[in-house]
Amino acid sequence: MATFNKRGYKAPKEKAEKVDETFIEDVNVDEKDSTTAKAFDTLDQSASKAEDFIAKNQKVILGGLLAVVVVVVGYFAYDKFIAEPNQQEAAEELFVAQQNFQKAVDGDVKADSLFNLVLNGSEGKFGVLKIAEQYSGTDAANQANFMAGIAYLNTGKYVEAIASLEKFNSKDVTLSILAKGAIGDAYAQQNKQKEALEFYVKAADASQTNDFTRPRYLMKAGKTALAMGNKAEALKYFTDIKENFDTAPEAQQVDALIGLAQ
Repeated sequence: MATFNKRGYKAPKEKAEKVDETFIEDVNVDEKDSTTAKAFDTLDQSASKAEDFIAKNQKVILGGLLAVVVVVVGYFAYDKFIAEPNQQEAAEELFVAQQNFQKAVDGDVKADSLFNLVLNGSEGKFGVLKIAEQYSGTDAANQANFMAGIAYLNTGKYVEAIASLEKFNSKDVTLSILAKGAIGDAYAQQNKQKEALEFYVKAADASQTNDFTRPRYLMKAGKTALAMGNKAEALKYFTDIKENFDTAPEAQQVDALIGLAQ
C-alpha cells in the first residue's frame, strides 16, 4: 500500500532524552601526580619491610632483649649478694692490719716488725697484701694498697712501694697527696731525682691551699731541684713557702735554702 505525505506534513521530532545534570562522572587521578599517595605507598612499603624483618629476626631480637634483662638483673644481684658481703668481709679482715699500721705510723719502737705484720697479717687475719689480692675492687682493698705502699717504703722495698701506691685511688684529697708524695720518697731513696721531683711537685700542686701538705712537698721539691743543680727551680719552690706559708714548720729554714739557691 502506497504511503505518501500530505502537503505540509511534518514528521514529529523525536522526544529528547532528559539528561540528569546532577550526575558526576568518575574522575581518574594519576597516582604518579599524587604526593599523598606516594607518602602512603612509602609508609606501606616501610611497614611491610619492618614486619618482614621482625618476623625473620624475631629470635635474635627477643634474645637481645633477654640479654639486657639478664645483665641488669645480674648487676643488682651481684651488688646485693656478692659485692656487699665482700665489702663487709674485707673490712673485717682489714681491721687488725689497720691497728698495726696506726701503731707503726705513730712511731712505735717496733715499727719495722709492725709494718711486716701489716703486710703479711697477724692474729689469724690477712695482711694487706692478701686483702688487696683477694678482695680486689672493694674499698678495703684500695686502703690495703695504700698501707702496703707505706709499709714497703718504711721497710726499704721501694719498687714494691711504688707498685702498691700506684694502685691506690682515693677521693680523699689528703690521702691522695700523701700517696703521690710517698712515691716521690721511694724514687728519692733509689736516687732517681728526676722522678722524685715529678711526684713531689704533683703532691704539692694537688692542693694549693693545704697548709700541711703543700709546704711539705714544696720543700722536698726545692731540695731535690737544688741537689740536681737546678737553682732557679729550687728558688721558686722555696720562695712559695716563704711568701705563702710563713707559719709552716718548713718556713723556719727556708731563708737559708733561698740563700743557697740564689
